[in-house]
Amino acid sequence: MQFYLDGYVPGDPDVRRAQLPEALDVLVIGSGPAGALLAAQLSTFRNISVGLVERRSGPLELGQADGVACRTVEMFEAFGLSEKLVREAYWVNETVFWRPDPSDRTKIVRTGRVPDVEDGLSEFPHLIVNQARLQQHLLDYMRRSPSRLECAYGLEFESLEVESSGDFPVIVTLRDVASGAVKTVRAKYVVGCDGARSKVRDAIGAVPVGDFANHAWGVVDMLAETNFPDIRLKAAIQSADHGNILLIPREGGYLVRLYVDMGEINPDNRDAFRNFTQQDVIAVAQRVLRPYTLDVRSVAWFAVYQVGQRVTDRFDDVPENERGQREPRVFLAGDACHTHSAKAGQGMNVSMQDTFNLGWKLAAVLEERAKPELLQTYTLERHAVGKGLIDFDKEWSKIMASPPKDAEHPDGVEPEHLEAYFVKSGRYTAGVATQYPAESTCLTGAAAHQSLGTGFTVGMRFHSAPVIRVADAKPVHLGHAARADGAFRIYAFADAEGKKLRALLDFLWTSPNSPVLRFTPKDTDIDSVIDVRAIYQQGHRDIKVEELQPILLPRKGPFNLIDYEKAFAPDLKSGADIFDMRGVDREKGAMIVVRPDQYIADVLPLDGHDEVSSYFDRFMINQR
Repeated sequence: MQFYLDGYVPGDPDVRRAQLPEALDVLVIGSGPAGALLAAQLSTFRNISVGLVERRSGPLELGQADGVACRTVEMFEAFGLSEKLVREAYWVNETVFWRPDPSDRTKIVRTGRVPDVEDGLSEFPHLIVNQARLQQHLLDYMRRSPSRLECAYGLEFESLEVESSGDFPVIVTLRDVASGAVKTVRAKYVVGCDGARSKVRDAIGAVPVGDFANHAWGVVDMLAETNFPDIRLKAAIQSADHGNILLIPREGGYLVRLYVDMGEINPDNRDAFRNFTQQDVIAVAQRVLRPYTLDVRSVAWFAVYQVGQRVTDRFDDVPENERGQREPRVFLAGDACHTHSAKAGQGMNVSMQDTFNLGWKLAAVLEERAKPELLQTYTLERHAVGKGLIDFDKEWSKIMASPPKDAEHPDGVEPEHLEAYFVKSGRYTAGVATQYPAESTCLTGAAAHQSLGTGFTVGMRFHSAPVIRVADAKPVHLGHAARADGAFRIYAFADAEGKKLRALLDFLWTSPNSPVLRFTPKDTDIDSVIDVRAIYQQGHRDIKVEELQPILLPRKGPFNLIDYEKAFAPDLKSGADIFDMRGVDREKGAMIVVRPDQYIADVLPLDGHDEVSSYFDRFMINQR
């Protein structure tokens, strides 16, 4: 057996390293949550060449982020991965609040207990699962994808240059970490998902804006013996004199994570926080938890960090004075463009939302289904989200680091305020508060017909609800019809008489102005670009499959087989009528246009044929 021809590489010699070709459509730097999700999404497209490189010698194994917001689980459903996450994760069902006992301030006492997620906010719970495990699901998805994508480990980004022309204008220099050998790769697009110390960010001259909070926190994943009664509940704990703790139970029933307040940092000596040991952090935790005991039996992971809240001035390589004059070629995502504290559980989640936003846009442009100008919308949409994240994190971190208000700490935080702020921020921390305003990009409509579907807010994520699939009477969630395949969805909710719905479906199937016909290449399935679904008002047994219109029974694939999964009815048996749940106008019906990243593009009337065509005309390329 021969190996190490190209230099020593650690690990199993039977595992072949992924080989990067000399030219790629997309090169992703960094296999963290943002990079892994982007690569997984792009791996679905067989004709798009993708490279994923990582400077580490192998996949992440321990530590780092662990909070998986409801919105993130919704995204993972599009990859068919939500069941795996839900099965093995810890479910954050309730959050408890502890404060100093008024009768003995050396001890803590429980003061509140609330649901962690607002009822009806999502069909999925808030989960806790190791970041390494989450990334592994995405890496496995890549390997099983049509392109059989593998991550190339042990390659570190060194530099890049963007040429003004050419098929592959971005020249990237990579260094083999083990051998020091240098490799050059050309790409059409590069995405820097290489963390808070991003070299890609430096290479394009983007600048992080913000500051540090001058506060240190220790984080420990541990197996411990304790008599603290809420060890298996998420807990925000304030002590009188020893700082605060955010306690997060971990998956598996035994592991627990503690974020421990280690106090102020001297801004003139920022590196001093690195001197804290895990014994120091555990000792503080033991003092905060009095009168309860904490006997740590094993530490799985430990880190100390200072809180920094910064957002990069732009998320691509186009300076503000050149915006609109040329198309972006290099993008930033995740910690490369926004950094903040870990206690709100947003870092990993917002990072993956970045690349879920970017991935379908890259695919649409590379497959020449959309105009290159579409890529300008990434910075416009996600930079505003990044700024909002930093503003939220500043407030939340300040509250979590503050002592309880009393005579000695008049500027402290009332425990009631901590609990109230947590409840108030629930939609944000669940990941469902993001809204892309109409004035920001061409992708969000004017919401002139929002009243037709009040529960489907234009610019926000599509809020799924239970339905019955007509053909097989199976109870399903309507939103789960969406896959991470780059397709738009049109959900057509029937009007009272059904005439407008039939007219819309006929228009989409036969009219020369139909966006389905104009923007779908002739050699692909009719639903590959715009996927049309219909939701009727009557029960599923009252709908005859043989009378459904052709666009709801499309023939697909090499054998011209019928897809029977396009028509739905309310789940009347359980009483969950989607028309009532989402405020759909029963008399007029509604047409809900949903982007590939599950955000609502617009709510339109069923007879808004010209309006739906005009929407896609803004950025799509006519294929006929």
